[in-house]
Amino acid sequence: MLNIDILTLFSEMFSGPFDHSMIKRAREQLLIVLNIIDIRDFSDNKHNTVDDTPYGGGAGMLMSPQPIFKAVEWVREHRGTLGRCVYLSPDGEPLTQSLAEELSRESQLTLICGHYEGIDQRVRDELVTDEITIGDYVLTGGELPAMVLVDTVARLVPGVLGESSSAEEDSFSEGLLEYPQYTRPRVYQGLEVPEVLLNGHHEQIRLWRRRCSLLHTLERRPEILESAELTQEDKIILKQVVLDLEKLGLPEDIGRKKRKNS
Repeated sequence: MLNIDILTLFSEMFSGPFDHSMIKRAREQLLIVLNIIDIRDFSDNKHNTVDDTPYGGGAGMLMSPQPIFKAVEWVREHRGTLGRCVYLSPDGEPLTQSLAEELSRESQLTLICGHYEGIDQRVRDELVTDEITIGDYVLTGGELPAMVLVDTVARLVPGVLGESSSAEEDSFSEGLLEYPQYTRPRVYQGLEVPEVLLNGHHEQIRLWRRRCSLLHTLERRPEILESAELTQEDKIILKQVVLDLEKLGLPEDIGRKKRKNS
């Protein structure tokens, strides 16, 4: 079981995303336990304020350390540990599949959602073990990134997905983008399912999927191939893919996601 405590100023934002689909089922089965904690409840002033102006001047307000420290102390007291204490921050480590897999093996996660201009540095220095971002852009707060992180991590907890192989075959699980997939009908509006998927030859299907995965990655995210752990078979397939593209003429937008009907 994975227990996740989310410290936030806007607890009502979480009432919808975690009450449906896979996350809801995982909670009902107690595979994951989600606790939404309002940081305002731990403010020690009569107005329950949680922010103040930054020392040295500057625009905006900064979340004060006192209520966050108190909220974290409450988590530690009631859970026995903070586990990994994650601050959702635009200047953190990028959330990747490998990082999600690492976090899914924990028994306790504590997420801190910042707001305004962020949080007092002393929180980051003394409490936070991990700073994570979901992309190179700035949001109004850490709530949406926390939802993304929970969704990404939760589906990797054993038992959450119906098919144990589902997560293993996802894009990025092996360092590559996923191959294209098809279902019934066999022909729709004149568009046919590739014949190789219909012949029942498992080895041909495996090789076709691997080739598509390598080609898809080369076309859309070529930088991933630089760090991917490719097998000797992968290297042979990729070499042939490149040769085939050279015969056809490399497209000008190779390495960029193609847009249709935009």
